[in-house]
Amino acid sequence: MKVLFIGDVVGGPGRRGLAATMPELREQHSPDLVVVNGENSAGGMGITEKTAAALFDAGADAITTGNHVYRHRESYDFLDSEKRVVRPANYPHANPGRGHTVIEVGERRVGVINLSGEVSLRVARSPFHEVDSILERIECDFAIVDFHAEVTSEKVAMGWHLDGRVAAVLGTHTHVPTADARVLPRGTAFISDVGMSGSRTSVLGVKPELVLESLITQMPVRFETAEEDVWVMGAVVEVNERGLADSITQVMVPAPVS
Repeated sequence: MKVLFIGDVVGGPGRRGLAATMPELREQHSPDLVVVNGENSAGGMGITEKTAAALFDAGADAITTGNHVYRHRESYDFLDSEKRVVRPANYPHANPGRGHTVIEVGERRVGVINLSGEVSLRVARSPFHEVDSILERIECDFAIVDFHAEVTSEKVAMGWHLDGRVAAVLGTHTHVPTADARVLPRGTAFISDVGMSGSRTSVLGVKPELVLESLITQMPVRFETAEEDVWVMGAVVEVNERGLADSITQVMVPAPVS
């Protein structure tokens, strides 16, 4: 089975770029399951029911999120009701949404788990303890983990922690693709960060001049999503009958220009 995982979709440019690129990705990789990180899909920060629908229309079977998931209050009921959208599992239990889901793909049940790092991010519980607890009770044939974390060391540690227990640990949040994609010794595909789906003429998806103004003046600046030179980034993981990875291939492709 092949799983296509798409990194942080940033705003309208990222959504449109993904929709335009998906036919090419399907033709090239023939994925059986598509998981998309959509935590920046609404105006570059957060997710809404409308932007989630656009990602599903583009081909997502499940959507993961991250630290901006609660940016739009009107989405809270949607996060509770839509089982295909998950938020970090190590947030407070009472928060809207769920931390993992199970997607049926043919005769196989695939667990999709979302975790947040705790270094430089706010969480209620350790991601390491949380994922151990989930794996003890989730009913699936194999699991894919989106680890939405700030620092590389914590992401690499999670890969080793889960090696041989999940099919893949795929890093998100920092928007910059890393060069460490590999299958770990016990069969877990790993990459520190798959990158983002959005404008490369940007600073992490935001118009460069606005980020520069903020950094140089140290004054509040309203960020706007950049639109030029949109790329779609992610990874394809081939999962064997044992529920572990045979390979991981990075995806970095420019979106067609309309």
